[in-house]
Amino acid sequence: MKLYLSSYRIGNKSEELINWIKEHGNKILIIPNALDIYLDSKRKNDGILEKCQDLENIGFKVEILDLRNYFSNNDLLREKLEEYRAFYVLGGNVFVLRQAMFLSGFDKYLKEISDKKDYLYAGFSAGVCVLASDLHGFELVDNQSEDPYNYGKTIWTGIGLIDYNIVPHFDTPSHPESPLMYSLVSYLEKENKKYKTLRDGEVIISDITYDKII
Repeated sequence: MKLYLSSYRIGNKSEELINWIKEHGNKILIIPNALDIYLDSKRKNDGILEKCQDLENIGFKVEILDLRNYFSNNDLLREKLEEYRAFYVLGGNVFVLRQAMFLSGFDKYLKEISDKKDYLYAGFSAGVCVLASDLHGFELVDNQSEDPYNYGKTIWTGIGLIDYNIVPHFDTPSHPESPLMYSLVSYLEKENKKYKTLRDGEVIISDITYDKII
Protein backbone atom coordinates (compact mmCIF):
# COMPACT_ATOMS: atom_id res chain seq x y z
CA MET A 1 0.00 0.00 0.00
CA LYS A 2 1.22 3.46 -0.86
CA LEU A 3 0.97 5.96 2.00
CA TYR A 4 0.60 9.70 1.52
CA LEU A 5 0.91 11.16 5.01
CA SER A 6 0.38 14.90 5.32
CA SER A 7 0.40 17.28 8.25
CA TYR A 8 -2.48 19.38 6.92
CA ARG A 9 -4.70 18.93 3.87
CA ILE A 10 -2.91 17.61 0.79
CA GLY A 11 0.42 19.29 1.47
CA ASN A 12 3.10 20.19 -1.03
CA LYS A 13 3.51 16.91 -2.92
CA SER A 14 0.25 16.78 -4.84
CA GLU A 15 2.14 15.58 -7.93
CA GLU A 16 2.42 12.21 -6.20
CA LEU A 17 -1.37 12.02 -6.10
CA ILE A 18 -1.64 13.17 -9.69
CA ASN A 19 0.72 10.38 -10.71
CA TRP A 20 -1.43 7.93 -8.78
CA ILE A 21 -4.46 9.04 -10.82
CA LYS A 22 -2.57 8.51 -14.06
CA GLU A 23 -1.64 4.96 -13.08
CA HIS A 24 -4.69 3.80 -11.11
CA GLY A 25 -7.68 5.99 -11.93
CA ASN A 26 -9.27 8.87 -10.07
CA LYS A 27 -11.85 7.30 -7.73
CA ILE A 28 -11.27 8.01 -4.04
CA LEU A 29 -13.26 7.69 -0.81
CA ILE A 30 -13.06 10.45 1.79
CA ILE A 31 -13.42 9.35 5.41
CA PRO A 32 -14.50 12.32 7.60
CA ASN A 33 -15.22 10.56 10.91
CA ALA A 34 -12.44 12.21 12.92
CA LEU A 35 -14.78 15.22 12.84
CA ASP A 36 -17.63 13.39 14.58
CA ILE A 37 -16.71 15.21 17.78
CA TYR A 38 -18.66 18.08 16.24
CA LEU A 39 -22.42 18.16 15.78
CA ASP A 40 -23.47 17.89 12.16
CA SER A 41 -23.81 21.44 10.92
CA LYS A 42 -23.33 23.60 7.87
CA ARG A 43 -19.90 24.62 9.15
CA LYS A 44 -18.82 21.00 9.55
CA ASN A 45 -20.22 19.98 6.16
CA ASP A 46 -18.64 22.97 4.44
CA GLY A 47 -15.28 22.01 5.96
CA ILE A 48 -15.58 18.48 4.60
CA LEU A 49 -16.59 19.75 1.17
CA GLU A 50 -13.58 22.08 1.21
CA LYS A 51 -11.28 19.07 1.66
CA CYS A 52 -13.13 17.29 -1.15
CA GLN A 53 -12.45 20.29 -3.36
CA ASP A 54 -8.71 19.96 -2.67
CA LEU A 55 -8.79 16.50 -4.26
CA GLU A 56 -11.17 17.41 -7.07
CA ASN A 57 -8.86 20.26 -8.06
CA ILE A 58 -6.10 17.77 -8.86
CA GLY A 59 -8.36 15.37 -10.73
CA PHE A 60 -9.95 12.98 -8.23
CA LYS A 61 -13.58 11.91 -8.39
CA VAL A 62 -14.59 12.01 -4.73
CA GLU A 63 -17.19 10.16 -2.69
CA ILE A 64 -17.71 10.78 1.02
CA LEU A 65 -18.01 7.64 3.15
CA ASP A 66 -19.43 7.92 6.69
CA LEU A 67 -18.23 4.93 8.70
CA ARG A 68 -21.12 5.39 11.14
CA ASN A 69 -23.43 3.90 8.54
CA TYR A 70 -21.61 0.56 8.82
CA PHE A 71 -21.20 0.02 12.56
CA SER A 72 -23.89 -2.66 12.52
CA ASN A 73 -22.91 -4.15 9.16
CA ASN A 74 -19.18 -4.50 8.59
CA ASP A 75 -19.74 -6.80 5.63
CA LEU A 76 -21.63 -4.06 3.81
CA LEU A 77 -18.69 -1.71 4.37
CA ARG A 78 -16.33 -4.28 2.87
CA GLU A 79 -18.49 -4.46 -0.25
CA LYS A 80 -18.28 -0.68 -0.58
CA LEU A 81 -14.55 -0.49 0.04
CA GLU A 82 -13.85 -3.13 -2.57
CA GLU A 83 -15.10 -0.70 -5.22
CA TYR A 84 -12.17 1.60 -4.46
CA ARG A 85 -8.38 1.53 -4.38
CA ALA A 86 -7.80 4.93 -2.79
CA PHE A 87 -8.84 6.38 0.59
CA TYR A 88 -8.37 9.84 2.06
CA VAL A 89 -8.84 10.23 5.82
CA LEU A 90 -9.43 13.67 7.30
CA GLY A 91 -8.05 15.16 10.50
CA GLY A 92 -9.94 15.79 13.72
CA ASN A 93 -9.86 13.72 16.90
CA VAL A 94 -7.58 10.70 16.62
CA PHE A 95 -9.41 8.72 19.32
CA VAL A 96 -12.82 9.24 17.73
CA LEU A 97 -11.43 8.22 14.35
CA ARG A 98 -9.91 5.10 15.90
CA GLN A 99 -13.27 4.11 17.37
CA ALA A 100 -15.02 4.64 14.03
CA MET A 101 -12.44 2.52 12.23
CA PHE A 102 -12.83 -0.27 14.78
CA LEU A 103 -16.63 -0.26 14.98
CA SER A 104 -16.99 -0.28 11.19
CA GLY A 105 -14.25 -2.82 10.50
CA PHE A 106 -12.29 -0.34 8.38
CA ASP A 107 -9.15 -0.99 10.46
CA LYS A 108 -9.31 -4.72 9.75
CA TYR A 109 -9.75 -4.10 6.04
CA LEU A 110 -6.74 -1.78 5.93
CA LYS A 111 -4.55 -4.45 7.52
CA GLU A 112 -5.72 -7.02 4.97
CA ILE A 113 -4.82 -4.84 1.98
CA SER A 114 -1.67 -3.28 3.44
CA ASP A 115 0.67 -5.51 1.41
CA LYS A 116 -1.06 -4.77 -1.92
CA LYS A 117 0.75 -2.28 -4.15
CA ASP A 118 -2.32 -1.00 -5.99
CA TYR A 119 -3.89 0.72 -2.95
CA LEU A 120 -3.46 4.25 -1.63
CA TYR A 121 -4.02 5.49 1.91
CA ALA A 122 -3.79 9.26 2.12
CA GLY A 123 -4.78 11.72 4.78
CA PHE A 124 -3.68 14.36 7.24
CA SER A 125 -3.39 15.02 10.97
CA ALA A 126 -5.50 12.47 12.90
CA GLY A 127 -5.98 10.61 9.63
CA VAL A 128 -2.30 9.68 9.61
CA CYS A 129 -1.59 9.64 13.37
CA VAL A 130 -3.99 6.71 13.74
CA LEU A 131 -1.71 4.49 11.63
CA ALA A 132 0.83 4.07 14.45
CA SER A 133 0.63 1.09 16.78
CA ASP A 134 0.25 3.05 20.03
CA LEU A 135 -1.81 6.21 20.57
CA HIS A 136 -0.60 6.97 24.09
CA GLY A 137 0.53 10.58 24.23
CA PHE A 138 -2.12 11.89 21.89
CA GLU A 139 -4.32 12.65 24.89
CA LEU A 140 -2.02 15.65 25.26
CA VAL A 141 -3.40 17.09 22.02
CA ASP A 142 -6.83 15.42 21.62
CA ASN A 143 -9.52 14.67 24.19
CA GLN A 144 -9.45 10.89 24.64
CA SER A 145 -12.78 10.88 26.48
CA GLU A 146 -14.79 12.06 23.48
CA ASP A 147 -17.32 9.29 22.81
CA PRO A 148 -19.85 10.28 20.15
CA TYR A 149 -20.69 6.62 19.44
CA ASN A 150 -21.29 5.66 23.10
CA TYR A 151 -18.62 2.99 22.81
CA GLY A 152 -17.64 3.44 26.43
CA LYS A 153 -13.87 3.19 26.33
CA THR A 154 -10.79 4.66 24.71
CA ILE A 155 -8.90 2.58 22.16
CA TRP A 156 -5.19 3.14 22.77
CA THR A 157 -3.87 0.80 20.07
CA GLY A 158 -3.49 2.26 16.61
CA ILE A 159 -3.82 0.48 13.28
CA GLY A 160 -0.14 -0.48 13.27
CA LEU A 161 0.68 0.17 9.62
CA ILE A 162 3.73 2.26 10.52
CA ASP A 163 6.26 1.67 13.30
CA TYR A 164 6.53 5.28 14.49
CA ASN A 165 4.25 8.10 15.59
CA ILE A 166 3.59 11.12 13.43
CA VAL A 167 3.50 14.54 15.10
CA PRO A 168 1.60 16.89 12.74
CA HIS A 169 1.44 20.71 12.79
CA PHE A 170 4.88 20.80 14.41
CA ASP A 171 6.56 24.22 14.50
CA THR A 172 3.69 25.68 12.45
CA PRO A 173 2.69 28.99 14.10
CA SER A 174 -0.32 29.39 11.80
CA HIS A 175 -1.96 26.25 13.20
CA PRO A 176 -3.70 26.60 16.59
CA GLU A 177 -2.68 23.11 17.74
CA SER A 178 1.01 23.60 17.01
CA PRO A 179 2.00 24.56 20.59
CA LEU A 180 0.51 21.31 21.91
CA MET A 181 2.77 19.25 19.69
CA TYR A 182 5.85 20.14 21.74
CA SER A 183 4.26 18.35 24.69
CA LEU A 184 3.63 15.31 22.50
CA VAL A 185 7.25 15.28 21.33
CA SER A 186 8.46 15.53 24.95
CA TYR A 187 6.29 12.56 25.90
CA LEU A 188 7.47 10.44 22.96
CA GLU A 189 11.10 11.20 23.74
CA LYS A 190 10.62 10.42 27.42
CA GLU A 191 9.05 7.07 26.49
CA ASN A 192 11.80 6.40 23.94
CA LYS A 193 9.29 6.03 21.11
CA LYS A 194 10.08 6.54 17.45
CA TYR A 195 8.41 9.56 15.87
CA LYS A 196 8.57 11.95 12.94
CA THR A 197 7.50 15.57 13.04
CA LEU A 198 5.71 17.26 10.17
CA ARG A 199 5.21 20.94 9.58
CA ASP A 200 2.07 21.92 7.73
CA GLY A 201 2.86 21.50 4.05
CA GLU A 202 5.22 18.57 4.59
CA VAL A 203 4.33 15.07 3.45
CA ILE A 204 5.74 11.60 4.04
CA ILE A 205 5.59 9.35 0.97
CA SER A 206 6.02 5.70 1.83
CA ASP A 207 4.91 2.17 1.43
CA ILE A 208 4.52 -0.40 4.20
CA THR A 209 8.19 -1.41 4.08
CA TYR A 210 10.04 1.88 3.79
CA ASP A 211 9.44 5.56 4.28
CA LYS A 212 11.09 8.86 3.54
CA ILE A 213 10.22 12.46 4.22
CA ILE A 214 9.93 14.64 1.14
